[in-house]
Amino acid sequence: MTESAIRPIDEELPPDHRSGVVAVIGRPNVGKSTLLNRLLGQKIAITSPKPQTTRDQLLGILTKEDMQILLLDTPGIHAPQHKLGEYMVRVAQETVEDADLVLWLVDANTPPKDEERQIAALLQRLHRKKPLPPIIIGLNKVDGRPAGAGLPQERAHEYLALLAWLNPDENPTAVAWHGLSGLTGEGVNELLALVRERLPLGPRYFPEDQVTDLQVRFIAAELIREQALRLLQQEVPHSIAVEVDEFSVRDDGMTYISAVIYVERASQKGIVLGQKGSMIKRIGQAARPEIEKLVEGPVYLELWVKVWEKWRTREGMLRRLGYAIQN
Repeated sequence: MTESAIRPIDEELPPDHRSGVVAVIGRPNVGKSTLLNRLLGQKIAITSPKPQTTRDQLLGILTKEDMQILLLDTPGIHAPQHKLGEYMVRVAQETVEDADLVLWLVDANTPPKDEERQIAALLQRLHRKKPLPPIIIGLNKVDGRPAGAGLPQERAHEYLALLAWLNPDENPTAVAWHGLSGLTGEGVNELLALVRERLPLGPRYFPEDQVTDLQVRFIAAELIREQALRLLQQEVPHSIAVEVDEFSVRDDGMTYISAVIYVERASQKGIVLGQKGSMIKRIGQAARPEIEKLVEGPVYLELWVKVWEKWRTREGMLRRLGYAIQN
């Protein structure tokens, strides 16, 4: 998504109003979706302790009196092992190329890993093609540090060293860093101030009360997948996809949702169903209250399980699930 793909709204704004696209990148499971939900004040991105939970680009729209930030939560950048993984990495790369600012989220409690070095190498390759926008390294999870430890300056320099090719000493606006916690909100307001001062002057592109461009049925499918990730055994979650095949509001105000959980092997279907349907019932019971918050009303949720063998490697199935796979 680029700003050229959307039209600005014509309205009276402060003369110093700023706006722009912020690409939120990082390795899998570093807290990008948690931070996005925290910034927006509501849940549009699912979270899970399992890596590679986010599979597509998610737009969060944060509007304040003097700015509108288009936050793009990207899939975790990793070494892909199938076509779905290749798609996820390409989405993250294209998001960076279109951004006005890059927020690179890392874990304040761990030194750079191979995944961070791969991300730094990717950024360097992109920079050779076209100069990168400003980068902010967000050292997330400072709530996990010992009391009184303060901001992790030493850790910040370890990550800054991965971007030495940007010559941050000579160009201090190219890279900055900030400690925060997406979970507790610590340092988040200061991060927003840092983001704002690096964005260009610009208009608004969405109404003040809009927080995403995602369809409700997409978010509902993701909320179902979130509970499946939470409840299922380790070998199953990455093989799961969810498709809502019916979403309707009935005369009594009840939202009826029928959704299919796809797995790659028949043995996985048995795990998702559980003994006498116990597991799929638990998934539905856990997902329904989250969906009711989303639609602000009662929900009748019906879940099914089907096998799509090796769906993550098959382009036709990936397209059906909404992943824009290119040949």
